[in-house]
Amino acid sequence: MAGPISKHPIQLKINGRTYSGEAEPRTSLADFLRDELNLTGTHLGCEHGVCGICTILVDGSAVRSCLLLAVQADGAEILTVEGLGSPDGKLHPIQEAFAEEHGLQCGYCTPGFLMAIYELLESNSSPSEQEIRDVLGGQLCRCTGYQGILRAVQSAAAKLGATREA
Repeated sequence: MAGPISKHPIQLKINGRTYSGEAEPRTSLADFLRDELNLTGTHLGCEHGVCGICTILVDGSAVRSCLLLAVQADGAEILTVEGLGSPDGKLHPIQEAFAEEHGLQCGYCTPGFLMAIYELLESNSSPSEQEIRDVLGGQLCRCTGYQGILRAVQSAAAKLGATREA
């Protein structure tokens, strides 16, 4: 009979705040965020890296948090959906655009979309429709027809562009 699995200490900077904890070697980052740190905005879907629902940013790049082990993220800077809005509760322009353009229905997949789109708009403030569709193609939603999401990304890009120019 095998003994208990040892936990490894990890330290993460998440949404600007430093977190320390311990994780078993087999614990996914998504599970660690949700179960150990109570950051439940990151949702799980397929747990195979296919649906994109668990997308977060790790050191500025969108990753499927169900495929990354928590111990692999030790020392990383992470942005989750909880970190998009401002501390005073003001929504990020991408979140505003999703609400305005009806880019969500049940909302379960929305955090993954928001994070993937955030990465896109950070690197490309004026993406073409095809570039947006390429990013959206990596995210699955069972409720919408994606048109509201596409409009939301275009609206957010315009909002962010106006903000950056001001």
